[in-house]
Amino acid sequence: MKQNDANLGLWLMVISVLLSPLIDIFSKLAVTSIPAAQITAARFLLQIAFLLPIVLCRRTLFDITWKKTGLHALRGALMAITMLSFITTLKVMQVADAIAIFFVEPIILTIMGSIFLKETIGWRRYTACAVGFFGAMLVIQPSMQEVGPIALLPVVSAFSLATFLLLTRMVARNEDPWSMQLYASIWGGIIMILLLLVGHVAAIPSADPVMPEMTDSLYLLGVGVTATVAGVLSVYAYRAAPASTLAPLQYLEIVSATIFGWLVFDHLPDAVKWLGIAIIIASGLYIIWRERRTNKQASIPPVSPVI
Repeated sequence: MKQNDANLGLWLMVISVLLSPLIDIFSKLAVTSIPAAQITAARFLLQIAFLLPIVLCRRTLFDITWKKTGLHALRGALMAITMLSFITTLKVMQVADAIAIFFVEPIILTIMGSIFLKETIGWRRYTACAVGFFGAMLVIQPSMQEVGPIALLPVVSAFSLATFLLLTRMVARNEDPWSMQLYASIWGGIIMILLLLVGHVAAIPSADPVMPEMTDSLYLLGVGVTATVAGVLSVYAYRAAPASTLAPLQYLEIVSATIFGWLVFDHLPDAVKWLGIAIIIASGLYIIWRERRTNKQASIPPVSPVI
């Protein structure tokens, strides 16, 4: 791999993770008047509109294993749970706090990989996982006092995303990543549309669709466009540079989330939450470093994620 390509990948990833919190900023602005389920459905539909032309141009629309349709549908359901849980959280929580708690996902994925994929995890990484969860509790505990049990939803979101990535590891070896993501978006969109229909019939506030105002429509567009741009940048970043090199950069998202949350909502974490965020970042970076070192010693290339 050329050094110039690796440098390009690093810069693309930096831009991607710095832009990613804007998805949550637009979602938080929209969720004050639009149900979380409707925002989630809109994001899926916009992802489909973006991914379908790419997949058609690549001529890989049917390059998936149809025997694994159930797994692709499950991946779509997990993505729906991930988005719906996190957007629901944003209605009452600060963006930086929610993202900080959500970043226990690499810790959960490490443990699940050990249990279900029989990946070898030493005591050092297990210790780092425990420390990371302690850091998450430092963020969750005051948030629980402020907003109640809804503060646990980022953990639900992290768990569902970790399960999504675990399934992706299982099916990605012989599948086209763009097609996989398109089908996950289609299944996720179908699930959310059905949920909106049920929400409308049963008059469930969090799932009963409304006609958005012009400003809210712009927020929804902002969610879709930002998610698309950040996703494309990350795909090309992982093409240009190794996943093990790019993974630590994901924690820049907490930094940009804090900055955007302060600029838009005048929110800043308190001292205890800053300590929890620092612990989560440190434990996550250590897990990534240990995994990178272990894979290098075993000559195992890391699996690049798909958007």
